[in-house]
Amino acid sequence: MNFDWHNPYATVRSPVFARNVVSTSHPLASQAGLRMLLKGGNAIDAAIAAAAALAIVEPVSNGLGSDLFAILWDGERLLGLNASGVAPAAWDRAYFDRRHGGALPPRGWDSVTVPGAVAGWVALSGRCGRLPFADLLEPAIELAERGHGVACIVADKWARQVPLLRAQPGFAEAFMPRGRAPRPGERFVFEAAGRTLRAIARTGGEAFYRGEVAAALVAHAAGNGGSMTAADLADWQPDWVEPISMGFAGHTVHQIPPNGQGIAALMALGMLEQLDVVRLPVDSVESQHLQIEAMKLAFADAYRWVADPRAMTEVTAAQLLSPAYLRERARLIVPGLAQDFVHGTPPAGGTVYLTAADEHGRMVSLIQSNYMGFGSGVVVPGTGVSLQNRGQGFTLDAAHPNVVAPGKRPFHTIIPGFLCQDGRPRMSFGVMGGNMQPQGHVQTLMRMLRHGQQPQAACDAPRWKVATGLDVDLERTMAPGLVAGLEALGHRSGAAADAYMDFGSGQFIWRLSDDPADGYVAASDSRRDGQAVGF
Repeated sequence: MNFDWHNPYATVRSPVFARNVVSTSHPLASQAGLRMLLKGGNAIDAAIAAAAALAIVEPVSNGLGSDLFAILWDGERLLGLNASGVAPAAWDRAYFDRRHGGALPPRGWDSVTVPGAVAGWVALSGRCGRLPFADLLEPAIELAERGHGVACIVADKWARQVPLLRAQPGFAEAFMPRGRAPRPGERFVFEAAGRTLRAIARTGGEAFYRGEVAAALVAHAAGNGGSMTAADLADWQPDWVEPISMGFAGHTVHQIPPNGQGIAALMALGMLEQLDVVRLPVDSVESQHLQIEAMKLAFADAYRWVADPRAMTEVTAAQLLSPAYLRERARLIVPGLAQDFVHGTPPAGGTVYLTAADEHGRMVSLIQSNYMGFGSGVVVPGTGVSLQNRGQGFTLDAAHPNVVAPGKRPFHTIIPGFLCQDGRPRMSFGVMGGNMQPQGHVQTLMRMLRHGQQPQAACDAPRWKVATGLDVDLERTMAPGLVAGLEALGHRSGAAADAYMDFGSGQFIWRLSDDPADGYVAASDSRRDGQAVGF
């Protein structure tokens, strides 16, 4: 790929070139990963160390009770890992009718599915890592026990969430050490999380699912209205999966299959391949309009059909990705008119993202999340385990494949991405932020693959975000002429100011040639505190 190395957008960052590289949403996490590479570890070791560090330094987005997905090139082939947890055995529609009046609560123990991140770290290390697992948690333990100065953007998000969560069990004790959120630069010490990380390191993760940490989680659930049991934790395992894919611009884009929403990005790209988008200037009204419409169509289908794949009996992922079906959907797009789409029927047939690569060719795309910022708001006392609220991803509609059921995975927003060319690895990438994630994948890939923008420029460019109906949020840095042009086509625009959540944040590592000794170029999104580092 011959990139244009000029960056036409306002930025404070330059791309990083190195043979070994880590890019995350927080500088201290990037450095934790780099420490593993300098210690003789590989990209998988670096990614795990960075992920564990992020659970400490960016608790506004993830924690020890997160879920995780990953796609990696192990040096020979592409692997996918689904470490998203399942509903407790007690959960069904009657449970929520009885306890919550027919609603899925957004916070508290009844929003918590089995947390999968720790098991994901263990699985990645056991299959592909080089260093001892305990070594990988050393930077995170140090950050937790000695403390770290809270980053500026993290501090801002922390303060915004305190009013919503301060009453949740254990939250104030863990995350309001001075009776408030830490200010930028204030040292935050998280000794309880340090103790839990030591237990995880000592037992290879067993303590979290079958030992002392598991016992603390179960006891806290029982005392605070939850239904998580020892069996729920002990019986669950992450799954190695075959990534799904879509051809686009001479490359193959890979995503984790449902229960995640990565399929929406593939569907939108598949529709855009049917349209003559490449002839249109990258920041033109016409190009952005077609991308928005394709994304809306993809979401209409994803929200109707995507669920735990065991429940997708009426419409499968393969049917949603059928070229014939995507051609049919693309024909609905009108170049000069914004539309409100409904789902089709195919014929039968709060998140952190990081990436790492090493000089031997291994590449990792990893994402973990507590979902709505701190997630459920529940923090188990004495453990530092803040728990996700992925139960919010279910529905109570009995006719929907994503209806809540025991042992079932909910619809998931977090999606790692991976790009190959002619069967060889080219880029590990991701964009964080709820349903912004597939939209960010589409927009950045369009810029890089169709218009030759280098990764940092594609990362820095203004973004749009499909909302509902004809509504679309436009980043405040978007050119006024582009905004006016989209509005003239019928898009109802809003200027959302919260770039952290509303427009996502990405990290990208692009392999410069088929020889990994030639190194990589890495980018880190300026919408967070992140950093790409390497040697």
